[in-house]
Amino acid sequence: MRNISLFIGLVMSACSSYKQNIMFKPTKEHPVEALNREAMNVQQDYTIQRNDLLRLAVYSNKGERFIDPNPDLSNTNPTATKATKAEDEINYMVDQSGLVKLPLIGELKLEGLTLRQAEEIAQKEYSKFFTEAYVQLTFANKRVIVLGAPGGLVVPLTNQSVTVAEILASAKGINNEAHANRIKLIRNNHVYAIDFSTVQGFQEGNITVQPGDIVYVEPVRKPFTEGLRDNYVLGSLLLSLITVLVIYRIK
Repeated sequence: MRNISLFIGLVMSACSSYKQNIMFKPTKEHPVEALNREAMNVQQDYTIQRNDLLRLAVYSNKGERFIDPNPDLSNTNPTATKATKAEDEINYMVDQSGLVKLPLIGELKLEGLTLRQAEEIAQKEYSKFFTEAYVQLTFANKRVIVLGAPGGLVVPLTNQSVTVAEILASAKGINNEAHANRIKLIRNNHVYAIDFSTVQGFQEGNITVQPGDIVYVEPVRKPFTEGLRDNYVLGSLLLSLITVLVIYRIK
């Protein structure tokens, strides 16, 4: 009986430790806030900031891609870095002066501009080299982080109208191991509660995400089962010992 009690005590101790794995618990200084959908869904164009990474493509009026015909030769930007994609794309970093050094045209002051505004400026410059040039700029470093039940995942933002549901879908969605009614959106110093377990909660909580947001889905914890699993070896030894004692007493 003492051995059984010891095993149960170890399992219960393990149960309490699982509560420590829950992230972003509310505190007095940082309570969980209700979403203000109207205020948070106001569309704001991402503006180019220092240390942003930009991808550049230049096309002709017939759709032929010009840039970068030979990145190793035409690239003069010491802060340009290779993308992780299979194709040979280059990311161009906005330096601390807000300048970006692009192939052929050199430095442009793009800090504080939207992508569309920056494209117009770059397009005028590239029109000096190419007939009817068309410029496309995209961000390479805007992203949202997903934590919790779906696992750790960094989701790139390819446009400015990505919702919480799309982010979760990119992270394999919400399965039986996740609390659909315990989703948190962390933005700057605020933690917002989202409930996807009801249609109303989904409609209210499926807002547009912003770069740097963290979406946390609280996992369903099964402390007793997990405690048994983690203490499987000890449990097997105790069970074997109990079996031996029972057989010894029978004899």
